[in-house]
Amino acid sequence: MSNSITSLVRAEMSSFDTPSTFANESARNVGVLLSVSNLTVKSDHNVILEDVSFSLREGATLAIVGPNGAGKTALFRALLNLTPYTGKIVWSRKVRIGYVPQNFSVTDVPIAVSEFLSLKCKAPFEGCLAAVGLEGMGILNRKLGVLSGGELERVLIAWAIADKPDVLLFDEPTASVDIGSKEVVYETLNKLEKEIGITILLITHDIHVILHYADSALALNRGVVYFGDSRNLAEPTLLEKVYGSPSILDKHRH
Repeated sequence: MSNSITSLVRAEMSSFDTPSTFANESARNVGVLLSVSNLTVKSDHNVILEDVSFSLREGATLAIVGPNGAGKTALFRALLNLTPYTGKIVWSRKVRIGYVPQNFSVTDVPIAVSEFLSLKCKAPFEGCLAAVGLEGMGILNRKLGVLSGGELERVLIAWAIADKPDVLLFDEPTASVDIGSKEVVYETLNKLEKEIGITILLITHDIHVILHYADSALALNRGVVYFGDSRNLAEPTLLEKVYGSPSILDKHRH
């Protein structure tokens, strides 16, 4: 495998440890893994996020929603310490974070699943494949580029959990897969939360996912529009406040 492919994969599909300066502070509430206070992110003097505050308990799933350009990916980059910010990001302990970006082009990575996973951990890979329901499918020798959208997403999840992270960040993990595959992917994430206790933050526009798989929701539009019980996003008045139109509920319901 060429060094250029290895570098590309590691740059796009990384794991991160929280900086010790974060981990040395304690979240105030028992059970809270992450506490964000007054977070502001700017780019070339343009405000991307302003005064964002929320918290997340350990072992829960938080759905992050909002229109395009609302600052959702910027929030992930701040949590990963990949962009400058002001405010506080406090983890209750040192955690390892797995991250799957929104756009991962497999055409740039002409390698088999086994080679891909070997960049993150040593064989055998049955454990992480079993966790995402891909064991016994003969998938290891198949090229990434020939996998279905749902299979690829589950391979990416297997990659993300290979080094046993405490937290998973997913940036629109099913944006390019069919409805049936979406259900499988989110069932996989739900299983990881319930059975392994992984804390999940996911960016999504899918109302079905928010209502059925997320414990809480954070709606952004540069600032916090809503933070609370995910079930409340079924309310048309709140959807209109978040997206500008309540029709988003019908558009993404399945």
